[in-house]
Amino acid sequence: MRIATWNVNGIRARQAQFSEWVERERPDVICLQEIKAAPAQVPAHLSDLPGYWNYWHGAGGYSGVSLHIRQDYCGEPPQFEHPAFDFETRIVQAAIGRVIVASVYVPNGGKDFAAKLNFLQALKQYGAQIQAAGFDLILCGDMNVARTVQDVHPQERRLVIGQRPDERRLFEDVINQGLVDVGRALDPDNDNLFTWWAPWRQMRQRNIGWRIDYILASAAMAQRASACSVFPQVGTSDHAPVLATFD
Repeated sequence: MRIATWNVNGIRARQAQFSEWVERERPDVICLQEIKAAPAQVPAHLSDLPGYWNYWHGAGGYSGVSLHIRQDYCGEPPQFEHPAFDFETRIVQAAIGRVIVASVYVPNGGKDFAAKLNFLQALKQYGAQIQAAGFDLILCGDMNVARTVQDVHPQERRLVIGQRPDERRLFEDVINQGLVDVGRALDPDNDNLFTWWAPWRQMRQRNIGWRIDYILASAAMAQRASACSVFPQVGTSDHAPVLATFD
């Protein structure tokens, strides 16, 4: 199973880049965030992305997520659902056998920090409930929290939203519900592992960034992870795609 996550920062602006990347990599599961489009606004050639079961969950020019599962990997159309805590079109899930995959876009928190904490708290409970029901869980997406100091370039480390101790503690609580941060587990000593860069002063080219996009997997799934790569050269979003392989 090859699972990808990407905050595209507007699917209409990134449609050609997304199509080219999917054609090249052909992930089994694709999770997108910040699509910034209602389903009717998604370009027709992506709305029904060939070879995939597709679900677009957006409300216009803000937020939005999608989930795509390759048809030859999951023969029957999956049932796409939203947990009760979904708001502003921020989460969609589907079951592939006994594995639940969710595309998640955690609020940034700049305008409503309490809403961000509430969403993370609900995500923590959600992770515990899914696994208590006997499912494996893979959470993919833009969590809008740099997990530790290591996940921020030294020039960017400061007490701001995305790096606050309270949200870091809560994000760690999400992970501690039996999940593993696959990217960090496979590359524990990499101090230059980032997925987001501020769109100015050539921050991306200089790799002065944050790691805020994750693939979090139940321990049993994480033990089967053989790779988790960031693609900083792909696209013009301020985020890079992340792709994990589970043997």
